[in-house]
Amino acid sequence: MKTRFQFICAVVAFFFFVCNDISAQTKTSKLENSLLWEVSGNGLKKPSYLYGTIHMICAKDYFLSEKAKTAFEKSDKLILEINFTDPNEMSQMQQLAMGKEPLSKKLTPEQLAKLDVILKKSTGMSVQQVDSFSLLTVLSLISMKSFGCLDLKFYEMEFSDAAKKRNIPIVGLETVKSQFEILEKAYTNDEMLGLLEESTPEEAVQLVDAYKSENIEAMYAFSTDKRFTSEKTKKQIVDDRNLDWVKQVPELTKQNSVFMAVGAAHLGGEFGIINLLRKEGYTVKPVMN
Repeated sequence: MKTRFQFICAVVAFFFFVCNDISAQTKTSKLENSLLWEVSGNGLKKPSYLYGTIHMICAKDYFLSEKAKTAFEKSDKLILEINFTDPNEMSQMQQLAMGKEPLSKKLTPEQLAKLDVILKKSTGMSVQQVDSFSLLTVLSLISMKSFGCLDLKFYEMEFSDAAKKRNIPIVGLETVKSQFEILEKAYTNDEMLGLLEESTPEEAVQLVDAYKSENIEAMYAFSTDKRFTSEKTKKQIVDDRNLDWVKQVPELTKQNSVFMAVGAAHLGGEFGIINLLRKEGYTVKPVMN
């Protein structure tokens, strides 16, 4: 199960790791450097918590602060982008990993040649070896390789395991199918190949450094760099999803203190979850220690 989970996590998170240089971040940070935020007010009986993840990271770089552990222990429910403990989601994941048609039919000869070069350079595989997979699945393999380590850890998996040990409910904001559909619509084949062509292991290092320093603004900049992400794409993969998730917050937090863990890039920006929750009347403040 863990291998399957890692596989799909890489797919739905791949855009985090193919965006370019951190220098595109805003010059003046608007949010404090913290991955953990307390949500209170607006009728909440107990505070809830919002946590930004990097999805996947080398085991040597993995960390979970004491403040995050404490907040998790106080919570009655875990909210993730997708509930991977749901057998139906796992089944759907397996189906979507395979392409609806072979890549050799889906892509043009020029696109196939470009993908073959990228694959050989980053994974040592050829395009023929992945012909039956979806393009997103292939991209996930390349994204995982960009970290330069064999031992990857997934924050969603760690939180899910901890929630099961505590016997608290796990809720998904989306489904595997919906995330696949969003990502497939957000980028054209040429755009996805272009992003991967520009991606380097050095950028993964920069992203991890930003994450370890809990720099939300930098994480947001990585996923919305205008050189590589159009306004249309940003709206689909970040803004629209944030708006949908925030609509679910009142019901999710009505009776319980929840621990909501989503990609850190979803926290920042005008349409980031922090700003949207504040607009809805919630008090959202960083937990610094």
